[in-house]
Amino acid sequence: MNPLATEAPAPALQRVCFLLALRPDRVDDYLAAHEYVWPEMLDALRTAGWRNYSLFLRREDGLVVGYVESEDPAAMTAAISATDVDARWQATMAEYFEPSARPDEPLEFLTHYFHLP
Repeated sequence: MNPLATEAPAPALQRVCFLLALRPDRVDDYLAAHEYVWPEMLDALRTAGWRNYSLFLRREDGLVVGYVESEDPAAMTAAISATDVDARWQATMAEYFEPSARPDEPLEFLTHYFHLP
């Protein structure tokens, strides 16, 4: 091994955030559906590069805020969208969302403009 060789630094994780809109009358059902997320869905998310993924809810109007970290957010979303398990999960979740906020549509990431480490 070459003592002068150095390992390439790991790609930096990017923090991304997105919004989803639940039907306010289906919030409780949506939360219940997330009490047991299919293990194969969790595995697919990890394999696709989703890290430190969290969902937050404003119950009054069904606003969902998603937060995830990834080395490559575009590749992360493309990878999960290409899986059969994601298609099945999104089909199951579709009934909880406002018609204009389909969960199977590409995510629109919010602009990240400040971070306090």
